[in-house]
Amino acid sequence: MTLQEYWRIIRKRGWIIVLAVVLGAVAAFGISYVQKELYQATVEVSTVPARPDWGLGNTAKDLMRNFTANLKTPEVAARVIARQQLDKNPYDLLANTQVEPDSSTFTIKVQVRDPDGEVAKLAALGFADEFFEERTAYYAQLDKSDRIEVKIRSRDIGYSQIQPKPTLNAVAGAVLGLLFGIGLVLLLTWMEADRLRTPAAIERALAMPVLGAIPKSGGGRETAQTSTQPGRVGAPKTA
Repeated sequence: MTLQEYWRIIRKRGWIIVLAVVLGAVAAFGISYVQKELYQATVEVSTVPARPDWGLGNTAKDLMRNFTANLKTPEVAARVIARQQLDKNPYDLLANTQVEPDSSTFTIKVQVRDPDGEVAKLAALGFADEFFEERTAYYAQLDKSDRIEVKIRSRDIGYSQIQPKPTLNAVAGAVLGLLFGIGLVLLLTWMEADRLRTPAAIERALAMPVLGAIPKSGGGRETAQTSTQPGRVGAPKTA
């Protein structure tokens, strides 16, 4: 397709794309305002081997998956609730808690989401404290050279709002609307690609000039339509 053809499509159906963009942005912006506020707090726990030994390092990496699984249990969640005096159910707390190990940095990341930012912060620190105390008590029985040093990287953590985000959602909705509008325009153009509705469309398809057109019948009277462009042959008018 030539640039002229693209421009013709935009002039003809560009309003569809604009409408889709506006509707997508408005819909996403409106949905954001009915969402409940949700906050997230994150705390990181370091689990570094006591000595730079290749075997102990690999053991620590393997144990991180076990540490993560042990943290996400109803028993641990119940202890966190009791420790931080939270008005929560252990299973609800676990449903909003994410524990991710990062073996490249020997770090376990604990993320908690809650409608109350302070609750999310207290819960995240509670999980970190439970893990720290349990591991410290266990490794105290081992030789220092075989221990894995566990510590909370920072207790000075905050929380951030993760929803609603009206501006970000509106931009995302506009982008989706743009893609939908372009797709719809291409679909409509493809559906009409094999239809020659006007003399100009015929000339573009056949690369030949149109010499005349078959007249439409109406009221028992026919009028022949002729081309008025210079250099074209027209049919004579009939009464």
